[in-house]
Amino acid sequence: MPEISRFYGIVIQIYYGDHAPAHFHVTYAGQTAKVNIDSLSLIDGSLPARAKGLVVEWATLHQEELREAFRMAAALEQPPKIAPLP
Repeated sequence: MPEISRFYGIVIQIYYGDHAPAHFHVTYAGQTAKVNIDSLSLIDGSLPARAKGLVVEWATLHQEELREAFRMAAALEQPPKIAPLP
């Protein structure tokens, strides 16, 4: 499960061979969630409101890169790193 970004204690990962819909996994302060790349809504899990806001802000900036990273990981290719929030 490649880590594609990390910022403010938030870890973003995309799993190899994962299933549709396109999504990424978030870990923060012992909590985990799956986020839909297209709608940026939580599919599963929960995050504190502030962390969720930062994740959605970051994902909005990198939505196309996330789609490509998911496609690559689903095809068992190494997805690239994506820049963190400043």
